[in-house]
Amino acid sequence: MAAEISFAVETGDGSRTLSVHYERRGSGEPLLLLHGIGHHWQAWEPVMDILATERDVVAVDLPGFGASPALPAGVPYSLGTVCTVLGAFCTAIGIERPHVAGNSLGGLLALELGRDKLVRSVTALSPGGFWSRSERVYAFGLLRAMRVGASSMPTPMVERLSRSAVGRAALVSTIYARPARRSPEAAVAETCALREATGFHRTLAAGREVLFTDDVRGIPVTIGWGTKDRLLLRRQGVRAKQVVPGARLVRLPGCGHVPMSDDPALVARVLLDGSR
Repeated sequence: MAAEISFAVETGDGSRTLSVHYERRGSGEPLLLLHGIGHHWQAWEPVMDILATERDVVAVDLPGFGASPALPAGVPYSLGTVCTVLGAFCTAIGIERPHVAGNSLGGLLALELGRDKLVRSVTALSPGGFWSRSERVYAFGLLRAMRVGASSMPTPMVERLSRSAVGRAALVSTIYARPARRSPEAAVAETCALREATGFHRTLAAGREVLFTDDVRGIPVTIGWGTKDRLLLRRQGVRAKQVVPGARLVRLPGCGHVPMSDDPALVARVLLDGSR
């Protein structure tokens, strides 16, 4: 069920009203799903129905991505601010301390929510924040190039490319190891989502100095990394394990940076196991 909700959040400039678009399915313990930069909640579509058999699954469009409006001018895209927004969102839809799973930027946010004890468990898939300086420069440069490419192609060209496996590889192979598995409709939608993401540049700018250096204690943490991640290289998973030594580090064979489409059954099992 797709919906949008508005709620108040306390910021440095006082109380502000924000809106968040989300998809909710299933029943059971709540599981909050957070996508990566430039994406939208539909990144989780390949695993949503599997998860919904055992969880109350809530997949959000982060502020400034998908159908969610950007944060108001003057409100920073910091980890603390976005986590405050997510906490207020959960309160607004009536869930308390959900399990959380995130990918890339969403994985970093999930770990931050876990560090602050706002969630029951964390599953982070290729989370940001464990890069070296050169790895961050490489990843951010690749993201900017993807954005430029998406912005330079008119929608009819994107639609033509999406109709073939080779064309879909040209559109999305940076983040998927198996781009041919993406449907033409999904490839078009996520290319347009990247092009139209109003929070893209402010989020990327906020991430320049971000490193995740704190342990996450007292809750279960799972960190998954695709063996074919071309954006955040898998050696960053070893660093994540060093920072969060109690975490379970899971190898995702044959998966890219956004593994949900590359191997839905494996990713769904990792998320269900991590949220018990």
